[in-house]
Amino acid sequence: MSKVERRVRSLVSEDGEMRDALEVVLDRATDGEVQWVDVRDEITSGQWGRLIEKEILVDDGESGFALADPDEIEAGMSEDGGSGGSDVETPETTSWTKWDKVAAVATLGAFVGYAVGPVRDAIAGTIDVVLGPLLNVVPFYVVIMVIALGTGLYSTLLRAGLMDMEKMSQYQDRMQDIQERRKEAKERDDDDALDAIQEEQMDAMGDQLGMFKEQFRPMVWIMFLTIPAFLWMFWVIGYRGSTAEYEMVAQQAIVVPLAGEVTWDTGIVGPIQVWILWYFLCSMAFTQLVQKSLNIQMSPSSS
Repeated sequence: MSKVERRVRSLVSEDGEMRDALEVVLDRATDGEVQWVDVRDEITSGQWGRLIEKEILVDDGESGFALADPDEIEAGMSEDGGSGGSDVETPETTSWTKWDKVAAVATLGAFVGYAVGPVRDAIAGTIDVVLGPLLNVVPFYVVIMVIALGTGLYSTLLRAGLMDMEKMSQYQDRMQDIQERRKEAKERDDDDALDAIQEEQMDAMGDQLGMFKEQFRPMVWIMFLTIPAFLWMFWVIGYRGSTAEYEMVAQQAIVVPLAGEVTWDTGIVGPIQVWILWYFLCSMAFTQLVQKSLNIQMSPSSS
């Protein structure tokens, strides 16, 4: 349901005479525009003001007002859904495929690699076949930038491909619809409506779970691909003595603002080491760059 239709339903539900006023405005409008002089004999100035206040009539910048959306206004005046309940459709919850579940289990297994040496060595050793040769060509900070660019690219594509923005918008619209009707019911001291909306709000708590599932599905795949790469960097630095082969990498001296000359395994912000901070800064920057370059919208839009 659009904002215009929602506002029309709200007006009609709280004041039945507004339906007649809207019918007059629709009947007298010419090419979607109407002036006060055209309707003042049949509707009150208060009703006219309410239509402007609710942005059902919008200033056309000239001598009159334009109907926000004639079709949506007529839809809002229809008897269907006129009881005051939510007319926003509740989307069906997304079901995870078996591959989503496999990726989730594999991701949990990869997490074990941070604590279990054999698992860590197996995963990092496999990734090292691909990323290890880069260390012989470019400095470690460039390798981190390459990893951050890759993670930014596939995380953006996965979120765009796996997260249903239309469903996210429907969840958002339903919650917004409930909040708006709750506010309007408070303004007119309608206790019965408030009680009904409260019950509806409790029923809508499932929407939060639905939104979480929509958001978490791409995150499973993002972590499934990112954790091994992150684990490899963890392994290369030699944190907790994982290997001696790359010890020289951890001891490379670099200069960072405010901290001066440090090594990659220096704790720069509490326990957060330099390499972790550098990776997250690069990842955030490249992710934003990829989203802008591909013109991918990562947030749902309300109707």
